[in-house]
Amino acid sequence: MKLLPATRGSATQKVVIGDHEGVVLCFGMKKGEAVAVFKTLPGQKIARLELGGILNTPQEKIFVAAGSEIRGFTKRGKQFLSFETNLTESIKAMHISGSDLLLSASYIYSHYCDCKDQHYYLSGDRINDVICLPVERLPHLTPVLACQDRLLRVLQGSDVVFEIEVSGPPTVLALHNGNGGDSGEDVLFGTSDGKLGLIQITAPTPTHKWEIQNEKKRGGILCVDSFDIMGDGVKDLLVGRDDGMVEVYSFNNASEPVLRFDQALSESVTSIQGGCVGKDGYDEIVVSTYSGWVTGLTTEPVHKEGGPGEELRLNQETQHKLACLRSELEQLQLKVAQERERYQQSSQSSQAKSAVPSFSINDKFTLNKDDASYSLILEVQTAIDNVLVQSDVPIDLLDVDKNSAVVSFSSCDAESGDNFLLATYRCQANTTRLELKIRSIEGQYGTLQAYVTPRIQPKTCQVRQYLIKPLSLHQRSHSIDRDRPVNTLTLTGQFSFAEVHSWVVFCLPEVPEKPPAGECVTFYFQNTFLDTQLESTYRKGEGVFKSDNISTISILKDVLSKEATKKKINLNISYEINEMSVKHTLALIHPKLEDQLLLAKKVQLIDALKELQVHEGNTDFLIPEYRCILEEAERLQEEYKKQPAHLERLYGMITDLFIDKFKFKGTNVKTKVPLLLEILDSYDQNTLIAFFDAA
Repeated sequence: MKLLPATRGSATQKVVIGDHEGVVLCFGMKKGEAVAVFKTLPGQKIARLELGGILNTPQEKIFVAAGSEIRGFTKRGKQFLSFETNLTESIKAMHISGSDLLLSASYIYSHYCDCKDQHYYLSGDRINDVICLPVERLPHLTPVLACQDRLLRVLQGSDVVFEIEVSGPPTVLALHNGNGGDSGEDVLFGTSDGKLGLIQITAPTPTHKWEIQNEKKRGGILCVDSFDIMGDGVKDLLVGRDDGMVEVYSFNNASEPVLRFDQALSESVTSIQGGCVGKDGYDEIVVSTYSGWVTGLTTEPVHKEGGPGEELRLNQETQHKLACLRSELEQLQLKVAQERERYQQSSQSSQAKSAVPSFSINDKFTLNKDDASYSLILEVQTAIDNVLVQSDVPIDLLDVDKNSAVVSFSSCDAESGDNFLLATYRCQANTTRLELKIRSIEGQYGTLQAYVTPRIQPKTCQVRQYLIKPLSLHQRSHSIDRDRPVNTLTLTGQFSFAEVHSWVVFCLPEVPEKPPAGECVTFYFQNTFLDTQLESTYRKGEGVFKSDNISTISILKDVLSKEATKKKINLNISYEINEMSVKHTLALIHPKLEDQLLLAKKVQLIDALKELQVHEGNTDFLIPEYRCILEEAERLQEEYKKQPAHLERLYGMITDLFIDKFKFKGTNVKTKVPLLLEILDSYDQNTLIAFFDAA
């Protein structure tokens, strides 16, 4: 969705929006009602809509990308361009600058000038967005690609000039202030984990100017715009997130963003624009949401002041509005009744085909670095009735504050191996978005399935599947600490580069599906739960994996040999184990284990302390430590509730480490596990290390 520039004779702006049915609709607001300017016929789903035109003139030409085709419309709705790009994949992102058209389709970037092919680039990972620095202010065209592997790639022609690391997978790019800021090189980026930053793209060393962390754990950023909504002469930053949050950031004297306003909507915000649409003289933030709503947040005062005459006029206005709404509602009810009757007749006729209503699901399954959990977000265009979650691997469901659905668990026959989790979420009326949080166990891999049933007749359901990978808690990183003690696993055999890459994709998240260009590739990973690391380097016939955690190496060894056996490929496996790495991993677990034990101990004391408080009438007789526990009782219990099985997880990791250490020596120590658990119950770091050394 975009706002067309205001024309002469009209101070308000028109809204133009492209939807999943391929319709481009342009409308304006008149007396609080939408009046269509033009509407195109349905077609292929529209992925992007951008405004363009001759440089340094109002950008009022409308361009849409649908499939592999670009269409252009005037502001009156006349089509003047239909350009088939011949791209093999559907266009995902588009940017227009004068006669330059920049497109990206998953992994491919293409540059066209006057619809003639100019440049092409194949990216190592998925391209989420594309933009170029303002050509009127810089000597040459500088495209910037936002790639899933946490990199911004800056191009010149068909070549990458340099890459910029960012803190999360970038989903959206925008020019600062709409023109690249003072230098013309300032680019804003938003990430899928909710961070927002500004980078000055100056070759050869770009500058990170500022970054806003997602401390409130809000959704990923889907859209940004620059517009002076506060009316202080400085453009503000408008942000739309996938959890429905709309934010306005103003800039202080040090040019640092400060949050001034936020508003929660019930659906993900797909576009955000600042302008004047509803009423002359009052600026608005216009947002479009996933199910097709266009909403305006206005600066117009809601409560007007005036004399008795003014009050009467307002009352008449309100009455007229109510009458219009009632009439519209009656027409809609009539239409629904007619459609329902028509559907029943067609479904009962002898030639009737099974008419299952179709609906689309907007889903996202991502790993959160902060708490090493996965977020599963399901969004439907209509209200959700219920969601059944099933998993064939052991996982924990964590509490989500924003989630108002009622959850009920069904008992599972774990021995059959098909079900480890069966949970049903029953949603309240008008819930179109559901967020779940799960935590997996590394080494246990399989599939999580979500059966989504919306509130539509006849009842229909869609199934979505999500892979829980063997090393599911690992996240891609760009560098590793070379000073850590590492264990090495080396594989050699008659396998191709594509085969070994497919094994790595099977084991680890955030690895691109397609094998990267070149003969050899290196990926770095970090375990989000323990902060251990993994380096994987592989080529045709050889794979080398290095980690400071023996358990990571053990999981890789088991899974990779199983995958090779399926393909009937003979593998030669060798490994080097560094004894120091065990102490190093235990040292990383220590603070987490200590915190959890202390938290569990405090929570156990709460009831007894409350009883004493009731008995004595006050808490003056308690030592400060116990008084502090009582004061923070609610927070401690909340924290404990949010982390079910956290202590068991840590115990499990230490047990796996113990078993894996001796497995590589050819010794089975499973009989000593009960003794290890006894030591953990009365935990002392030195005693634990001594046990590992002595066993």
